[in-house]
Amino acid sequence: MAERDFHSLSDFYPYYLGEHQDRRCRRLHFIGTLLVLVIFVVALVSQIWLLLIALPFAGYGFAWAGHVFFEKNKPATFRHPLYSLLCDFWMFKDMLTGRISF
Repeated sequence: MAERDFHSLSDFYPYYLGEHQDRRCRRLHFIGTLLVLVIFVVALVSQIWLLLIALPFAGYGFAWAGHVFFEKNKPATFRHPLYSLLCDFWMFKDMLTGRISF
């Protein structure tokens, strides 16, 4: 799908999925998103707020590795940061529910 302006998250999601066709990249995104959720819950429960510093490293570290080593493309985060972040969680849910292959 060609680069274009997106007017909604649901408009962006098919483009986002097209940038994540390699199963290994999707798996790394899944691991990173899961780590983000775990770290966030642990920080909330323990009230160790310094843990929140690890969130971008956990999430983006795994995701960007997937793009560099497997997709061989530039992460959508650089062009559409908010939509990309939200779609990470959307794809995570779709992988959990089996809508997208793991």
